[in-house]
Amino acid sequence: MRSGASLNNALFLGLAARVTCGCQSFPAVLLPTTMRITSVIRAMVLLLTLLGTWFLMQSYFQRSWRAVSLRSWLGASKKPSSQKLPRHKCGNQKSCPQNHFAFKIISGAANVVGPSICFEDLVLMSSVKNNIGRGLNIALVNGTTGKLLKTDVFDMYSGDITKLQTFLQGIKLGTLVLTASYDDAATKMNAKVRAYFTELGSSHVGALAFRDNWVFLGAKGLMNKSPFEKHIKNDKEKNKYEGWPELLEMEGCAPRKMD
Repeated sequence: MRSGASLNNALFLGLAARVTCGCQSFPAVLLPTTMRITSVIRAMVLLLTLLGTWFLMQSYFQRSWRAVSLRSWLGASKKPSSQKLPRHKCGNQKSCPQNHFAFKIISGAANVVGPSICFEDLVLMSSVKNNIGRGLNIALVNGTTGKLLKTDVFDMYSGDITKLQTFLQGIKLGTLVLTASYDDAATKMNAKVRAYFTELGSSHVGALAFRDNWVFLGAKGLMNKSPFEKHIKNDKEKNKYEGWPELLEMEGCAPRKMD
């Protein structure tokens, strides 16, 4: 009896051991694998969330910082769009006082870019208006009313100089004369033409030579030399363009002729 009981106990314990081992061996393999996969998924989700948050914050704050920084550095007001710099006539740097006419004269650049003459914010001569050419470009303006009287071009390289002589001789008293050179302004110039421009107030016309650049504003009946004149020599050692000096630009305020 004792041997039989011992045998039964041994069988029972063996079965229990097998059952216990079988129940514990299955989860021991499956559970760690499942936990590893879950951990990897959670880590990836967290990483993507952090990356997305970082990208959004980086974009937003970078733009805000740039806007604030630029306004601070430049000293801009809270409403920069409402503050606009004033525009002066002919695009000049400053406005003219009362009873003065604003003007800007730009000579030609080599034989490529034509000259332009602006008076009281009205372009009198330019390439766009198709009324400029090689030589001297001249606009006549009434010195009292500021009204344009006439524009003309005189070829000073191969043109007829008598045409310019007649033009200058016919200028009436009180007329403003605005002149801009283009390409060559002196090859055909003679003593009579130089004398006419001297009477208009020029100080540099006597020295004007081949391919020099020259801008000038004078007037018929002017008692003194005009303060509105620029001249640059054609010098191969100093020329900005091959064969031509740099262009000249002159702006200012011409006094109105008061009757």
